[in-house]
Amino acid sequence: MGETVKNVYEVHVAGLPLKLRSSHDPQTVSELVNLVDQKVKEAMSANSTVSFQNALVLAALNVSEELMLLRKTLTGELSRVEERTRQILDRFEDATSTTN
Repeated sequence: MGETVKNVYEVHVAGLPLKLRSSHDPQTVSELVNLVDQKVKEAMSANSTVSFQNALVLAALNVSEELMLLRKTLTGELSRVEERTRQILDRFEDATSTTN
């Protein structure tokens, strides 16, 4: 089995230097770091007395909420597409069975 190559990236989240090991390309790592950094800054700006650790937890909860809502939306959309596909296939089967 081949191992995925992981690069080490030196990044900063809300001023905290971190070393990340990732198989993603630099652009993806940068986008992920920027997203987390923005969420931490939002949490810290919403309450000036919040600790850095609490801001990290709030940022994680915020990102998790967005992910959960996206999953629910996509699941609903997928269900609608599947149902529509079934309806089209049923019509097609009905149309082809009546012509035979």
